[in-house]
Amino acid sequence: MIEIKPCLSEVLSFKTISLQIQKKIMKSIKNAMLFVAVLLLSINAMAQTTKDIVDVAADSKKHTTLVQAVTAADLVNTLKSKGPFTVFAPTNKAFNKLPAGTLDNLLKPENKTKLAGILTYHVVAGNLNKKAVLAAITAGGGIATLTTVAGGKLTATVVKRKIILTDEKGGKATVKKSNLEASNGVIHVIDTVLMPKN
Repeated sequence: MIEIKPCLSEVLSFKTISLQIQKKIMKSIKNAMLFVAVLLLSINAMAQTTKDIVDVAADSKKHTTLVQAVTAADLVNTLKSKGPFTVFAPTNKAFNKLPAGTLDNLLKPENKTKLAGILTYHVVAGNLNKKAVLAAITAGGGIATLTTVAGGKLTATVVKRKIILTDEKGGKATVKKSNLEASNGVIHVIDTVLMPKN
């Protein structure tokens, strides 16, 4: 019987080919895993942004007063519309800082128009995340003027790395939390209720 022995070059060539195949398989597996990871992140992001601005606020225990006010002012449908909107949302504590009786008075049916004016003073057209607000401040030489859907102006600055909003009466609110994304815009949490000039 004739015994055929592979030469060294053939063995090395086979091993090289095997290693190349293994590398291609590993690369394919890594690409597949990366695709799955990106897909899961995309699905998660979509799940997080299926709620509109009103829904996101309603899910927050710190914004029950705001939701109550939005409902009383008949702004729910507006803030559920396509938008997009940027909302500077005062917390319950922010509303509690108002002079005694102010909130109760604003929630009365006869004051709906005034309440709506105050609430829409906290809304800016467009989707302005924190990065966009900071960019506007930088472009303005340290100050940005934001026009609200109520027609009034808010001034945005940065103090000690915090975004500060100043209303037309000189009141100041600090942005405590940014970029709460919604399907029709973004919410930034603030610690003070802002007041328009009129």
